Amino acid sequence: MSNIRIRKETGRLFLDFRVFGIRCREQTELVDSKTNRKLLAKLDDNIKVAIANGSYRHEHFFPMSKRIAEVEEARLAMSAPAINKAPANLALAIAGTPPDLPPSTQRQTPLFSDFANQWYSEMEVGWKRSHRTTTRGVLDNSLIPHFGLRPVNEIKKGDILAFRSSLAKRPGIKNKESLSASRINHIMTPLRMILTEAADRYEFAPAFINIKPLRVGKTDVQPFTMQEVQDILRTVRADFKNYYIVRFFTGTRTGEIDGLKWQYVDFERRTISIKETIVNDYEETPKTGESERDIQMSQMVFDALLAQHKVTGQGVYVFATSAGTPISHRNISKRVWYPLLRLLGLKKRVPYQTRHTYATLMLASGEAPEWIARQMGHTTTEMLFRVYSRFIPNLTRQDGSAFERLIAAQMQDQPHPIINPQLVYEVSAHSCINPSNIRVNHLPKTQSRVTKEIKQEPQLPEPQAINPPELPSFAPPNLPNQLPDTRVNRSADAALVANPWLEIAKHSGLSVPPKADPIPSSDHPKGGLL
Repeated sequence: MSNIRIRKETGRLFLDFRVFGIRCREQTELVDSKTNRKLLAKLDDNIKVAIANGSYRHEHFFPMSKRIAEVEEARLAMSAPAINKAPANLALAIAGTPPDLPPSTQRQTPLFSDFANQWYSEMEVGWKRSHRTTTRGVLDNSLIPHFGLRPVNEIKKGDILAFRSSLAKRPGIKNKESLSASRINHIMTPLRMILTEAADRYEFAPAFINIKPLRVGKTDVQPFTMQEVQDILRTVRADFKNYYIVRFFTGTRTGEIDGLKWQYVDFERRTISIKETIVNDYEETPKTGESERDIQMSQMVFDALLAQHKVTGQGVYVFATSAGTPISHRNISKRVWYPLLRLLGLKKRVPYQTRHTYATLMLASGEAPEWIARQMGHTTTEMLFRVYSRFIPNLTRQDGSAFERLIAAQMQDQPHPIINPQLVYEVSAHSCINPSNIRVNHLPKTQSRVTKEIKQEPQLPEPQAINPPELPSFAPPNLPNQLPDTRVNRSADAALVANPWLEIAKHSGLSVPPKADPIPSSDHPKGGLL
C-alpha cells in the first residue's frame, strides 16, 4: 500500500510504497497542496499499472533514486523462474523489455517532473534570488502540474500549443480576464529550456520547434509633463520631497533608489553610483551589467541629496525608515504616491513612470541620446527611441521645425542673383525663349509658425520684360575673313572656324550675328552648331 507523506525537514511531499518486496521512499520537490497530492496519487496509480503488466523500471519513474540497482536486482530475482523456463527470452528479460509489451509502455526517458527538478537544481547556481523564486513558481504552479507525469520524449508540439492555449484562458491579476502575452511567454520560456535540454541529453527530436513567442505590445509609457512634475513636488509631503526629486531627475529604477547607500553618493564628483538594488526585500546586484553606472547629478538633485544628508547621513541608506532600514516601495506607493495623484486629480500611474518621465524630458531638452542611454543603464539607444521618441513632439511642439529653421537661416542669407539684361537677350536669341518668361527666382516665405519669427530679407521686385537693345545694322563684307588668327585654344574655338560671322563678332565686340543671315544655306557645313 502506498502513502503520500510530507517530510518535516523540507516541507516537500514524498511517496512511500513497496515494489518487489523493497520499501521505497522517494522524495519529490512538490510542496504540500491538494493539487500536488492528486498528482502523486496519479503517479502511484501508474506505478501499480506498470508493476501489474511487468513493465515497471524504477529508473523510469525515479531517475535520481539511490535504490535503482537494488530494485532492479529484486525484479530480476523475482522473474528468474520464468527466465529458466524460457531461455530464449533471457536476453529480453535482462534488457528489461518484455516481448509482449506495447511500445507506449517502453519508457526510455525520465518523467517531466523529475527532469524539471534536476534541471532547476543544475541551473539555479547562476541565477539571482528573484529569478530563482520566479522560475520555481512557474515549475510548481504551471509546468509540473500539467506535464509532470509524462516522459519528456512523449511531449509533442501539439501538447505544447494546447498548454499555451490553456494559459490564455486563465484569469489574470488585478481582475483581468486572462493572462497577458508577456506573462504567458515567461511561463513558456522554462518549458522550452527544459524540453530542449532533455532532447539534447536523451537524443530525441525536440518538440519545442518553430513556436514563436506571443506578440507583446509596446511598453505602457505614460510620462508626466513638466507642469505635473512641478505640481507633485510642490504638494508632496516634505519628508518625501527629496525622494521624488531624485526619482524624477535621475531616472533610477525603484529597487535602485530604495537600495541607494551613502557610500555610492559622491558630492565632490557630483555622481551617483548604481552598484546595488533591492528586490523583494533582498539586496541584489543591478538588473544587467550595463545597469552598473554612474549618474550625473543635476543642481536640483545635488541640493536635494545635500538636504537629505542632514536627515539620514549618519545611517547606511539614503532613504531609510526611522529604524535605519531600507524603505518599502509598496508602503510608500500605498500611503504617499497614489493619494497624492488623487489629490492633484492626475491619472493613476505606477511610480515607475518617474523613470519614463526622466527619459522624455531629457530627450525633449536636446540631450545626446547616447548620454541619456548611459544614464539610464541601457545598452544602446534602440530602446530609447522605440519607447520614448513618440512623446517628444508632444513636449516640444516643434516637430519638423528644426530643419525649417536651418533652411531659412541659410537660404535667407544668400544674395539674389543679378541678371544682366544683355545676357538675357543673348540667351533668348539662341534658345527661342521669351525674355519676359525669365524671372528672378525669389525664395518663398516659410509657412511654419516657428519660422515666422525669423527676420525675412527684403525681396527684390519682380523684373519687367526686357526689350532687346537695337543693334547697328551692317552688311557682310565682300572679301573673305582677313582678320588675324589670335585664338589661343584652337580646339575650343573650332566652332568659330566653321562660321566666319562668329569670328567677326568675336573680334568686333558684337555678341551675336545679325538676324538676317546673308550667307546662302549651301555654304553652311553639315551638322553646324547654329
